Amino acid sequence: MDKYVADSSVVLDGTLKEAVVAGKVRGTVFILSELVEYFSQLARSGDGVGVVGMEELRDLYDVVDKLGLGDFVKIEVVPAGRRLEPGELDAYARRLAKENGYVYVTSDELARDTAVVEGVEVLYLGRTRDVLAIEKFFGPDVMSVHLKEGLPPFGKAGRPGSWRIVQLSEEPLTRKQLEAVVRELISEASRLGPRTKIEIRRPHSLIIQHKEYRIVIVFPPVSERLEITATRPVVRKRIEDYGLDPRVLERLEKSAEGILIAGAPGAGKTTFAQALAEFYLSKGRVVKTVESPRDMVLSPAITQLSKNLATSEEIHDLLLLSRPDYTIFDEMRDTADFQLYVDLRLAGVGMVGVVHATSPIDAIQRFIRRVELGMIPSIIDTVIFMRDGEVRKIYALSMVVKVPAGMREEDLARPVILVKDFLTDEVEYEIYVFGEETFVVPVKRAEEGRAPSRKIYSMVVSALKRYVPPSEIRLEERDGLILIKVPEEYLGVVLSRGVSKLEKLRRKLSVDFRIEAR
Repeated sequence: MDKYVADSSVVLDGTLKEAVVAGKVRGTVFILSELVEYFSQLARSGDGVGVVGMEELRDLYDVVDKLGLGDFVKIEVVPAGRRLEPGELDAYARRLAKENGYVYVTSDELARDTAVVEGVEVLYLGRTRDVLAIEKFFGPDVMSVHLKEGLPPFGKAGRPGSWRIVQLSEEPLTRKQLEAVVRELISEASRLGPRTKIEIRRPHSLIIQHKEYRIVIVFPPVSERLEITATRPVVRKRIEDYGLDPRVLERLEKSAEGILIAGAPGAGKTTFAQALAEFYLSKGRVVKTVESPRDMVLSPAITQLSKNLATSEEIHDLLLLSRPDYTIFDEMRDTADFQLYVDLRLAGVGMVGVVHATSPIDAIQRFIRRVELGMIPSIIDTVIFMRDGEVRKIYALSMVVKVPAGMREEDLARPVILVKDFLTDEVEYEIYVFGEETFVVPVKRAEEGRAPSRKIYSMVVSALKRYVPPSEIRLEERDGLILIKVPEEYLGVVLSRGVSKLEKLRRKLSVDFRIEAR
């Protein structure tokens, strides 16, 4: 009977177990004890690779026992005799096979080729799967698939801004079914080629990019049950499909170099970013992306860099040395992302950042306190706000020195950032520093308004009564904007001390405030 040495790949993807059942492997199968301990340590920390590895090892023993294969197959765990790092496990398995004349078993193409070069007899169990199990859940109009242990599979069908929840099957999914999906994905990710990659690997979670599918896997105890969420782009647009004003296209092509694409999750930000990247490429520009994960569907001429597989410093150096005309920074989340955007923009690289925001002004506010206020117009010149897959608002930023709206004294003049509606050229917000606070003040003109509700009136008066006698406060509501009028002698103290309280009310009531002297 033959003797085999199994590497990590045939354990993880289940092909060793399948070969035993099919009769391709008969004899003694050696598995390194260091490999078992490696999977065990990963599983103990919740790592998905370790969880799958330990499940497969247990299933391998169960198959031999339940099918009565003990007379034909024997599984032995053998020590290497020395400490091995994770990257040495498969190399040592090949060495063990070569020194003892055993057959090396792998499903990894590179490991197979290495064994052939080293003169090791090899049994290759790898197979090419045209369609993975996760892809079979996607119908023609399914945007995302939601799989959870103990529940039937569900999906979102439709398009951004117009979708519905549909049940994809009547039968609840078992833990073993979901683990088989995970195992298949991990196996594909271990192969050579660009179609499947583990983009983010953390304790208790994996994010895998398989072709155009972004797959998020969460293990207990972070989630109470094993859960898999897979999404794919169902719409791929060109910039012409958005029906943009020619002035907007001219700005994007000729003058905008610090762009933010903002919107709520699912608003179509990444789809627009893809269209903008292809637009710049069609104009002869060099375009690169920074993504986490790399799920944008783009032409091969656009280089896609992974923020998870390189440090911020490495990406910074790569982009500065390669000098792209534009960099698309998808999914900017934390301070390090914003700082990388700022550094590259100030170095002269055209930047397009994609950020989550519930309103276009919120996208700008995410830079406040991360950079000096006076630098913001040099970093951001255009904000594009998306909703339901369409462009709903475009802002242009500029810096002037003026007396902020609502103030009268000339000695209060200061640098003010004007946030204008690009198409109407109407100023909608002013951003400036007063005292030690930075204020974002709505200044959009509106027709004469009506009295606000008693609830809003009482809350505003309560917030400002320390600074202004309640009888001196006047309120009007104009198209969702609350205009607060106070005597001129109280204006300074309200702007310096009361605005922080009004900001809390703004977030609580979802209304904007404007302060004026009366």
